[in-house]
Formats: sequence, C-alpha cells, structure tokens
Amino acid sequence: MIGTLINVAAIIVGSSLGLLLKRSFRKNVSDVVLQGLGLCVVLIGLTGALKTDNVLLMILSVVAGGVIGAMIGIGRRLNDLGEYAQRKLVRNAQASDSTFAKGFVTASLVFCVGAMAVVGALDSGIRGDHSTLIAKSALDGVASVVFASALGPGVMLSAIPVLVYQGAIALLGNVVAPMLSTAVVQEMSAVGGLLIVGVGLNMLIKSEIMVADLLPAIFIPFIYYPITSLFG
Repeated sequence: MIGTLINVAAIIVGSSLGLLLKRSFRKNVSDVVLQGLGLCVVLIGLTGALKTDNVLLMILSVVAGGVIGAMIGIGRRLNDLGEYAQRKLVRNAQASDSTFAKGFVTASLVFCVGAMAVVGALDSGIRGDHSTLIAKSALDGVASVVFASALGPGVMLSAIPVLVYQGAIALLGNVVAPMLSTAVVQEMSAVGGLLIVGVGLNMLIKSEIMVADLLPAIFIPFIYYPITSLFG
C-alpha cells in the first residue's frame, strides 16, 4: 500500500499547487490551457489504445461494458457524487457552472486507467517493489497540477478512486496476479486508452461521450481470457 499512498499524496499535493495557479489565470487563459490539456489527453489515450493486439476484443469490451455501465448508471452516479462533494466542500457552489464534477470524473479516469496502475499495484502488493507506482506518482503529480488549474478542486477528489482501485489490487495481489497475464494487462490498458480518448474529446469539443458508463469495458479482457482458455 505504500506505493499507492505515495501516489495519493502526489495527486493531493499537485492538485493543491494547481488550485493556487488557477487563481492567477484569467478565463481566456484557462480556456486555452483546457484545450491544450484535452489534446494531450487524446494523445495519451491513442498511445495506449493502439497497443491492442485484438481489435475485436476491444469492440466486444466497449459494447458489453457500455451495456453494463448504462444499466448501472455509473456516469450519473459519479456525477452525483462529484456534485454532492462540491456542495459539501465548496462554498457557494453552483453545480450548473462549476467544473468540480467534471474534474473529478476526468482525473479519476486518467489516473486509474493504464498499465502502470495495474502492474505497479501488483508489484507493490506482492513484491514490495514500489518503483513503478513512485514513477506513476511523479507523472500524476505533474498532471494533477495542470488538471486542477483548468478544472478546479474536483481533481483532488480523484485521489479517492486511486486509493480504492490501486489499493485493492495491491492487497489482493496474490489472488488476482495469476489472472493478470501480459495479454490481459495489455488489452485492459488498450481499452482504457480508448476511453481516455473519449475524455479528451469531451474536453475539446464539449461532446457528451458517456465515458464513465463505458468503464466496465476495461474489465472485459480480465473475464474474456480465462473463459476462452477453458475452450482451448
């Protein structure tokens, strides 16, 4: 858990610095920063998505994951959580014109999705090797400065999903490690990269891609490979 706690601390510290910078930005500067950040997020997503070796599995994951996510209403629940936290933590908050919930959802997706989160948490939990998560912490810390300066305090709240997600993998490392082969992690990361592209597009063109509802897609490869191995 040490690596995950370092990661959480880096996000909190980076978000705090970003909020300090945000106060000095005029709206036109914030808008430009947000668009530039959106372009970077799209690039990060494409870099991950193009590593897939099984496009059909990616399509299956997105379709099946989207059905599951929409039925559960993940996007609505995450937005409700973000708006609830906004009302409790931000004085005179107005949900209609605040980016709190958007910052929370966007940062949570970017920080939790990717091979470093999975592999780093496994190394931390099984071997006590925190080097991968420490490297991820440095990246997330810098990213959180930029995210918070553009999207506000909701970015800091993303430390909670990171703690839960990576912490669970670290604590259950010996149980889930046999099922997380190189192929599984690669395809999970590729699907996650595609979702990050959706996050970037939402930031750039104010679209309404329901990325949060697609989150279960990330875990379809985790289920797919063990099932297919049973049939040879």
